Amino acid sequence: MNHNTPITPRPLPRTGEARIQEALRYTRRRGGVPGQSAEAMVTGLAALALHRFASAPPLHSVDQIDVLVHRTRRLRSTGCVRVVRAQDLPEPLELGGVPVAPVARALADAVSALTDAGVVRRLLTEAVRAGHCEPGVVVRELSRERLLNRPHVVDAVDSLLAEGRAIAEERLYEMVRAFALPDPMWNVDLRLPGGPHLGGLDAYWPDQAVAVELDTRAPRQDDDALWSEYTRKREHLERLGITVVHITPRKLREAMDQQATVIRTALMTASDRQPAAYVVVLPR
Repeated sequence: MNHNTPITPRPLPRTGEARIQEALRYTRRRGGVPGQSAEAMVTGLAALALHRFASAPPLHSVDQIDVLVHRTRRLRSTGCVRVVRAQDLPEPLELGGVPVAPVARALADAVSALTDAGVVRRLLTEAVRAGHCEPGVVVRELSRERLLNRPHVVDAVDSLLAEGRAIAEERLYEMVRAFALPDPMWNVDLRLPGGPHLGGLDAYWPDQAVAVELDTRAPRQDDDALWSEYTRKREHLERLGITVVHITPRKLREAMDQQATVIRTALMTASDRQPAAYVVVLPR
């Protein structure tokens, strides 16, 4: 036997599915963590491909398979496997028999390894536009992973929030049409006569002094200040006798009929309340 003959390394599996199974076997072979429902799950770009993201590369062309494990696991990234650690593992989704991280977590892990601003923007936008998750959930995960200090991520988040607001506004229009609510004045600013600006509203019924404001805030570093300003605005309007209905994009998506009932009730009971103060309504 020729001892100088080099040993040929074992080739990596060719298909994306095979590489995923190889990655999971590698991360599972050392045992799990007590109390954890899953010891390893696919995350990052490979997970987004499994979630059928059009803006993610096809599974067979993903260079590395990101696998999310508990932070206490003694594992190293190797070959086509990149080990991603977390203090608390999310509940995985089973896609084709493969444990896969939820979209928001998979997005954060993908973004952490991306430097192309266009790719990041497309991934985040698709997450909202395709209905995978709400903008706030995505931003919360990005914030948790401390990714909001990267300029290209911040720019993509701004586009994400704008996309989320546009979708929520369209659903609000749809709700008014579908449930035959009276037509409001859309996107207006309120002011006291000769006085200060009271704030912008997404919809306003002046005869009944009922306002709708979409709550599209997302967790950011200055969220406490934004929430304080948001609360002050609502309290000021209500002191003037204006009923403010706050609706989140999620409620519009999952329970549109209930939100329509809340608004209809506020409109119908307007005559039972004290007349509101006179305000000037201007287009926003």
